[in-house]
Amino acid sequence: MARHKEFEIHKVLDKAMYLFWTQGYEKTSMKELVDTMGVHRKSIYDTFGDKHALFIQALERYQFLQTQYLQSLIEKKAPVKERIRIFLANTIDNKDMPKGCLMVNSGVELGTLDSEVSTFVENGYNHTEQYLRALIIAGQTNGEIKADCDAEFLSHYFMNAWLGLRTMVKTTADQQRLNGIVDTTLRILE
Repeated sequence: MARHKEFEIHKVLDKAMYLFWTQGYEKTSMKELVDTMGVHRKSIYDTFGDKHALFIQALERYQFLQTQYLQSLIEKKAPVKERIRIFLANTIDNKDMPKGCLMVNSGVELGTLDSEVSTFVENGYNHTEQYLRALIIAGQTNGEIKADCDAEFLSHYFMNAWLGLRTMVKTTADQQRLNGIVDTTLRILE
């Protein structure tokens, strides 16, 4: 008779995701994963596979949570410019999360070494740009953003700004500087 799993998969996967997010792939050992997840090594291998497979599942979990957040911004009843500000500022103000972005960190650490991670990160970036483009088009539709602005270009622009912020929060605590970057970035919509 098969043993019943004594853990909830998303809870332990979230623990692995936060550990990878904080330390990166290479610096995270299987022992640390076992200790952090609170699951026996054999159970990790049986449930998630090896360390790399677990890492990919952690990236998938991160993308799922990111998609939920982006969808909530799309559905939020607020001016589009304010929703884009929230999108950018959340990177600065999110004190309960590890600094930076698991996707950015993974792309920088493994992007040229691991084609699976590189492809996953690129697809994640494209997915986020689609949400940004949808926000921009909504702003153009309601007259908040000039219709002659190229929504595709603006989505690339805001994605680049967001990725830059997600990198900068790892190296600076200067909130005034970071908020100034958000303000300057949003001026393109004026």
